[in-house]
Amino acid sequence: MKKLIPALLSLAVLAACQQQQTEPTTPPAASEVPAASAASAVPASEAASTPAASAAAGGSTKKLTATDVRKDDIGGDFTLTDGQGKPFALSSLKGKVVLLSFGFTHCPDVCPTELLTFSDALKQLGADAKDVAVVFVSVDYERDTPELIGKYVSQFNPDFIGLTDDKDGKRIPLIKQQYRIVSAKTEIKSDTVYNMDHTAGAYILDKDGETALFAPYGMEAPELAQAIRTLL
Repeated sequence: MKKLIPALLSLAVLAACQQQQTEPTTPPAASEVPAASAASAVPASEAASTPAASAAAGGSTKKLTATDVRKDDIGGDFTLTDGQGKPFALSSLKGKVVLLSFGFTHCPDVCPTELLTFSDALKQLGADAKDVAVVFVSVDYERDTPELIGKYVSQFNPDFIGLTDDKDGKRIPLIKQQYRIVSAKTEIKSDTVYNMDHTAGAYILDKDGETALFAPYGMEAPELAQAIRTLL
């Protein structure tokens, strides 16, 4: 039973991105997510802080705050393809605080909400925003081409960095393990028409490229800006 708890808690942070917002998506059951991925998802402390988990527990709607994850051995460098079709290494951003999140361009609710919040948080940082980079990694490399991911993130902020994998998707599984990300196809209608459930929230990396904080989905821009400022 104890072994099932981390896997079940990890699914609490899956973002149910619906194809149509009037038809809520049911997050994948534990049996639908590879065991290795489920076991390596965001720690229970972050899962418990998500809006969904709070509501399920009958908790209040108090403002969410970032969680320190420096002792959780999360993260690491990786290289993917940017919106220009060129290799982009996360380590190239050393010297800046990095806001790192995972999602996909066809997401109608969770991803746009997060990216808008990131943009608002940067505005609140004022001149300090120049020392912050936002990186959005696609977990839907089959549909999210470099051109598409580049155009998508630029709608929220021209400085946002969108990254995707090659069509073979050889690099993304390791990156998901590094950052304890879970994602799975749902509502599959064809090879190109489907939805993606995925871990919501964002990691905040310090200027040395080390994963320092986890900002849960639903965290508001003022609190996010404050969390980022602690690492500037």
